Amino acid sequence: MRPQPRRALRIALAAALVAAPLTVAATSAAQAAPSPAAAVQLKGVGLDDPHKKDIAMQLVSSAENSSLDWKAQYKYIEDIKDGRGYTAGIIGFCSGTGDMLELVQHYTDLKPGNILAKYLPALKKVNGTESHSGLGSAFEKDWATAAKDSVFQQAQNDERDRVYFNPAVQQAKSDGLRALGQFAYYDAIVMHGPGNSSDSFGGIRAAAMKKAKTPAQGGDEATYLKAFLDARKVVMKKEEAHSDTSRVDTEQTVFLNARNFDLNPPLKWKVYGDSYTINS
Repeated sequence: MRPQPRRALRIALAAALVAAPLTVAATSAAQAAPSPAAAVQLKGVGLDDPHKKDIAMQLVSSAENSSLDWKAQYKYIEDIKDGRGYTAGIIGFCSGTGDMLELVQHYTDLKPGNILAKYLPALKKVNGTESHSGLGSAFEKDWATAAKDSVFQQAQNDERDRVYFNPAVQQAKSDGLRALGQFAYYDAIVMHGPGNSSDSFGGIRAAAMKKAKTPAQGGDEATYLKAFLDARKVVMKKEEAHSDTSRVDTEQTVFLNARNFDLNPPLKWKVYGDSYTINS
């Protein structure tokens, strides 16, 4: 697998990474975005439908892992030299940004005495840094072992949903967006992190809303989604690791131009020049 800008690089947390330890990232749905607008009635199946959610995970995995097989990523772990320490698992939990610590704590709550529980003190110490102190090759090996445990897989699913997927989909539904818009929000929060700073998901949404009204505000869905994707690209280009915007240009924009607001297969797209297809 060739190196690529991938695995949930959290821009909103990066600025404070060297200067001071970070607080644990995104501990509640409220941190994911501004307060939702009034609920609106949506047609079509939402991204939280099991089949649509699987499609969303494949789409993200194509960009993050150059593969549609997202379930093979529970065991993934490496330092991609982005200043965030280890990046691991199905959504890129990072030892330097707090969500890996929260994941291992949740795993330990579900299964006390698990193989990763002994690393909790080290994960607390390295939070906010790129250090591997107390982790290293033994941690990498034990992570791969834990990834075979269905309880650890469930813990990864739980944290993905709590911190990223559920807040993104909830906000998108409140904004009157169908499955495509819900996915656009989810993919953005995975890469840029929750929060309301200009370089985070909330900031991108706020910038888009200055250009176009959401459907919940009476705006046109396509016009608003274009504004959101444009605002996201501005943020992506600020960091070298994200300067390739093909996951927007040759993926989400392709679906938008086809007016596939319900994100229905067949889906054909490219990321970093590689072609992918979901037929059903």
